Amino acid sequence: MSEPAISTPEPTSPDQPDPHRWWGLAVIALAQLMVVLDATIVNIALPSAQHDLHLTNGNRQWVITAYTLAFGGLLLLGGRVADLVGRKRTFIIGLIGFAAASALGGGAVNGSMLFAARALQGAFAALLAPSALSLLTTTFSLGRERAKAFGIYGAIAGAGAAIGLLLGGILTEFLDWRWCLYVNVPIAAITVFGALTLLSDRQGQKESHLDIPGAILGCGGLVAIVYAVSEAESKGWSSVLVITLLIVGGALLAVFAWWQKRAPHPMLPLHIVSERSRGGSMIAMGTATLAMFGLFLFLTYYLQNVLGYSPLRAGAAYLPMSAMLIIASTQISARLLHYIPPRLLISPGMLIGAGGLFALTYIGPHSNYVEHILPGTMLLGLGMGLVFMPVMATATSGVAPQDSGVTSATVNTAQQVGGSIGTSLLNTIATTTTASYLASHMRPGISKSQQAQLSKTAVVHGFNIATGWAAGFMVVGSVVAYLMVTARSPRQREAADAEAGAETAAGAEGTPG
Repeated sequence: MSEPAISTPEPTSPDQPDPHRWWGLAVIALAQLMVVLDATIVNIALPSAQHDLHLTNGNRQWVITAYTLAFGGLLLLGGRVADLVGRKRTFIIGLIGFAAASALGGGAVNGSMLFAARALQGAFAALLAPSALSLLTTTFSLGRERAKAFGIYGAIAGAGAAIGLLLGGILTEFLDWRWCLYVNVPIAAITVFGALTLLSDRQGQKESHLDIPGAILGCGGLVAIVYAVSEAESKGWSSVLVITLLIVGGALLAVFAWWQKRAPHPMLPLHIVSERSRGGSMIAMGTATLAMFGLFLFLTYYLQNVLGYSPLRAGAAYLPMSAMLIIASTQISARLLHYIPPRLLISPGMLIGAGGLFALTYIGPHSNYVEHILPGTMLLGLGMGLVFMPVMATATSGVAPQDSGVTSATVNTAQQVGGSIGTSLLNTIATTTTASYLASHMRPGISKSQQAQLSKTAVVHGFNIATGWAAGFMVVGSVVAYLMVTARSPRQREAADAEAGAETAAGAEGTPG
């Protein structure tokens, strides 16, 4: 007797909403949370992993770099594979592969095994992330439900990194650093079951072909740039390796753009990124994550190494910011986007975020959390909650179903590359400023305690200057978003369509029979 098959919802038409769509959103959101938090959950566990596996200070960065390199470099390819093979199928393959790579990393017996596992995690995340966003795009295509769904998704995308820091602190402090990887296995298992039973999708494009030259050029260019940025953190931006990688990456992406105009089946149809509002949304996403992820590095180091917080307490310090981001995204952005143009959320949100970052430029070696840190982080959370949801909704709006995967991948690429550049660029500014401060203030004959205090002051001064730069980038992003994101709100579009329909009907009535 044959085994009963698991029932899978049939794809529904745009006019017939998927009856399981809200449960489907929970599945998609859980997968996205796993991918986003994994970029930061290992940060707090890294010292323990370095001790257990005898990693050197020189190669420990590969625990982070191997993930970001594979993830950022392969996103465009993952998005196009989702369009060709089918988003649900790619989503499930990504989940299973991510869980297997996490189990491999958790059981690592040496550094090479851990680095390989992290690279595999990044590769499967590059399949999973664009599939998740494109499934959301096609499941919620119209109206207020779309805004609400993107509000939830945007909150997770923004708060996931901070949640990763908290979860990493809890698992490292009470269990073991390996559980920062093992935790993905049960999450992925639950998500796979939910995907099989709750998600529906159309079939892939069997008549289409993968653009192999485009995949090589696009992925090669992104890998070179992400690798250059990761190396800049330790070697400096003037390093020959970093400069060479940036030149090679830029050249590959330029040839990629040229090829996409001529390819019979382009991996990234250029009309996707050339559309004004979509391009502006992607620039806003990259700028926002550049500033926000750079701050995570500084603030985590500041809380633990300057103020002496434990990993758990440092992770908990991000909770108010995460809560504010979730509230702003689900209760403000999701409710207002139906009525007002996206730029009236994105641009003010980035200005509010810039205000929060500017407030954090005044912290000192002995600052109080409630008075000096909490206000700035909550302002940043409020601002980012206003930004992430409308950015994602606008960037993926109006895209043909066969291009939704690669469009989603492009949004994820903007987020990933922006975060990588922000971490490295702002860290370079901070370390250079710190060194200059020490050189100008160090005096012969001072005691060891005075030297220690001066070092702390110099480090915090470096953080302050870099955070000021982050605020400046956020202001620039606000201006770009206001000028470029010209899309109208759903209500404005509905009114315009109704007016156009009325004029057409009036013209038809006035035409002689």
